[in-house]
Amino acid sequence: MSEMPQTTDVAASDADLLGHTATAVRAAGSALRERFGEVVGYRTREELMRALAANDDTALDILRPRLTRLRPDTGWVEDELDGGALPPGEWWVVDPAEGNINHLHALPEWAVTATLVRDNQPVLTAVHLPLTGETYTALTGGGAHLDGRPLHVSQTTDLGLSIVATSQARPDEDEQVVRRVGSSITAMLFDALVVRTAVPATLHLLNVAAGRIDAFWQFAGARADLLPGALLVTEAGGQISDAQGRPWTPQSESLLAAAPGIHAQAVATLSR
Repeated sequence: MSEMPQTTDVAASDADLLGHTATAVRAAGSALRERFGEVVGYRTREELMRALAANDDTALDILRPRLTRLRPDTGWVEDELDGGALPPGEWWVVDPAEGNINHLHALPEWAVTATLVRDNQPVLTAVHLPLTGETYTALTGGGAHLDGRPLHVSQTTDLGLSIVATSQARPDEDEQVVRRVGSSITAMLFDALVVRTAVPATLHLLNVAAGRIDAFWQFAGARADLLPGALLVTEAGGQISDAQGRPWTPQSESLLAAAPGIHAQAVATLSR
């Protein structure tokens, strides 16, 4: 009878898998970079959706076969806008063009992400920014890194001296969520030093993990735009919760990722 793998063997296997995952997102990013440069015009929602899908398909044609070869029995999340809990087992949660609308508008804020989720817990993630060549990675229990260099959240303890950021989850958001986003921005404009608002969420979360900004929050959201950054922030020493300070899960209605020294202050602001 074969023995069950030891924890260290599983960790080593996941670390090796992370390296291959990073290679896959870099390859997909290279293909998207070749499509980048000119503003892609569209006059209708249908034309916009076709342009977004063309970028997604370009990256997925590379990501899907590579990640499937790495884990043949792992499930695949088809829609990066899906939210909520996943069924038990392993799943690839992939955003082939995170910040796709920015790509179409010749803006630099976009990325390719791939995250392995095991029983609804992110295990590893790789996020590649093709225009800078940077690759951010995180492994549960193994830290967060930028091209191999360890990442650490900021040491700030004063929300009034902090740069914070938020993002909208999707264009056609529920009216109640939209109003909640607006009121939260107003509250943070009073309490924080600077408030940034832009898509996509992942790039803000990268900046929290790297200590460049001090907190990020978002209401609603999908797995693909929150799981990669949530794991990076956690492994970089940050604190993750919902906007009211409760434990965050993919089913939560909000996310707050912050440096530990201002997390409670940010919760207080967002709970007003």
